[in-house]
Amino acid sequence: MNQKINLKVFKDFVQSSNFGGALLFLCVILSLIVANSPLGEALQNLLDTTIGYEDDNIHLNYSISLWINDGLMAIFFLLVGLEIKREIVEGELSSPKKAILPILAAVGGAIIPAGIYIYLNNNLDTIEGWGIPMATDIAFALAVISLLDKRIPISLKIFLAALAIVDDLIAILVIAIFYSSGIHLDALAYAGIGMVVLIIMNRFNIKNPYLYLIPGVFIWYFVHHSGIHATIAGVLIAMTIPTNKSNVESPLERLEHALVKPVNFLIIPIFAFANTNITIQYEMIEGLTSPLGLGIALGLLLGKPVGIVTVSVVCSRLGIGQLPVNSNLIHMIGVGLLAGIGFTMSIFISILSFSNPLHVEEAKLSVLLTSLIAGILGYFVLRRAGNK
Repeated sequence: MNQKINLKVFKDFVQSSNFGGALLFLCVILSLIVANSPLGEALQNLLDTTIGYEDDNIHLNYSISLWINDGLMAIFFLLVGLEIKREIVEGELSSPKKAILPILAAVGGAIIPAGIYIYLNNNLDTIEGWGIPMATDIAFALAVISLLDKRIPISLKIFLAALAIVDDLIAILVIAIFYSSGIHLDALAYAGIGMVVLIIMNRFNIKNPYLYLIPGVFIWYFVHHSGIHATIAGVLIAMTIPTNKSNVESPLERLEHALVKPVNFLIIPIFAFANTNITIQYEMIEGLTSPLGLGIALGLLLGKPVGIVTVSVVCSRLGIGQLPVNSNLIHMIGVGLLAGIGFTMSIFISILSFSNPLHVEEAKLSVLLTSLIAGILGYFVLRRAGNK
């Protein structure tokens, strides 16, 4: 009997959002251990190994690391795009009244951290990393807030989810506009033709979501070669998948449900393992107190909550929006701190920001430590608010 209960508890845990967060944390710890052990060089050599195919017309021969960051992460961005579209059509962003506060709070929570980073790194070669502290890791943030269960109002979880989705959209725009290389118009034109095909499929109400992925592969290829970061293709494809406001499961929801577990339990952990294999050196520890490290740390730990709380309170006082039901200032501070968990998006932007490998590693380490601190502080602030 006890064994059956234990198995049920384990099964429920595996199927919950908490398991994704726990798996992600485990992969980070394992990657750091391997990177700082005799196996570290072998892991890096494996990630640098090139696989694929290449000839005069097709160029698909890349390192395993690039396949993860540009290929697998395109699927992650596809899921993010599906979530954004669903929220816009039928969720928390579907009406101005619902959307205004999380949208403005997310903008405040992006601008203030970027401003702090730019101020500290002005006229330095690390200025390109200004986008790093703008991002929120939706998976980690929601995993932490889920641990509080009934201690906090459900409206606060919904607000954080909507805010994080808008935050993802801002990060996507930042990557597309500021972290893309020189644009190749011919490849972009071919990607545009693929998008036209998907739009026509949508207009003809083709409901099998997997058929949209066939032109989607070609769109990914041409976006990758256009100079715009390949992951943006995932978002573009997501915008063409049909959805509806009814209770009948839409093609978008079918694809979203199919992707949630592979992304949360496989793709993001693989990304975390491959990109947190940081061999810790003395220079990197020093880098935590450099303008680069402080810009990221203060941006995420201070800029995020200040931007989110200030905008939320001001909008509430002006009647522009309404704070989540049954929430107070302490709740909002806790949510602001959880939004400082940058992790996946912040590490991703770190990779795009710098050509100097030491700067990339310093940024990753700062993001890791700061995200851990933000998660712990956010959890205890919200727990204290719940106890009161």
